[in-house]
Amino acid sequence: MVQNGLESGAKPRGRPRSYDPAKVLDQARDAFWRNGYSATSLDDLSAATGLNRPSLYGAFGDKHALYLAALRHSRDEMLASQARGLANPAPLRETLTVIYAGATALYLAGENGPRGCFLIGTAVTESRSDPEVRAILDDAFGRLDTAFAARFAASRAELPPGADPAALGRMATAVLHSL
Repeated sequence: MVQNGLESGAKPRGRPRSYDPAKVLDQARDAFWRNGYSATSLDDLSAATGLNRPSLYGAFGDKHALYLAALRHSRDEMLASQARGLANPAPLRETLTVIYAGATALYLAGENGPRGCFLIGTAVTESRSDPEVRAILDDAFGRLDTAFAARFAASRAELPPGADPAALGRMATAVLHSL
């Protein structure tokens, strides 16, 4: 019997992964975050992740593909954190305070001092010439806007009459960017 391209009882070819892909993406992201995309070499990425070049290429492709994967990973973590924060049943002001305080703590962290937001700090520059980076950035910011707008709409009783949740959502994202 054949399952997943293997005969029953047959072992998969090659060695099993000896690394955690999410951890490698975090380590690669830190290298890109420290130096920016252009100034981060494959040697920097290899040193940061503990993987040699062939392993990096085998797992993620080239430097660009690894950067895109790190951007997506960071975007997904950011959106998940925002979703948890916005799900807080506390009053809107308190919820926003917690979200902005958490973002500020992240932006001010870093072994060599404050490093800001990974997406803003690296992807904005790259997005000018790279449509794939621009698409990830647009997606992240659009989803942030939408999630904030939904929370404002759900908290309409706490807003002034006539407040526009969509406009407030864009403003809330802009504040997040400016931190």
